[in-house]
Amino acid sequence: MTGQADVSVRLLPWTSPEGKPCYLLGGGSGRVSRAADEIERVQLKMAVELVGHATGMLDDDATTLPEFRYLVSRMAESLSDIHRVAESRGARIPAPDDDEEEEEEEEEDDNRDDQ
Repeated sequence: MTGQADVSVRLLPWTSPEGKPCYLLGGGSGRVSRAADEIERVQLKMAVELVGHATGMLDDDATTLPEFRYLVSRMAESLSDIHRVAESRGARIPAPDDDEEEEEEEEEDDNRDDQ
């Protein structure tokens, strides 16, 4: 057999105990996929809340250096999580067909010629 089946691979929003990336093979409609979707939603919500918290701390002259350090540490963790979500979702966006790209380029050329 020379060809392999087209298997979708999803980067999961968590790592192994050793810190290595975890992947899900398959269609993405099962229990693990739904758990990953929920964790991604929580991670995105936490990032938004951290940004709001940071804005409040920056406006407060009484914020201490240890408080800022704690905030920056949490924001770094959150940024890492969000980066993983972006990688995972970006990898699952289907690439356009070559024919579609050629058609779009031809349409752009036609539009430029009309101007």
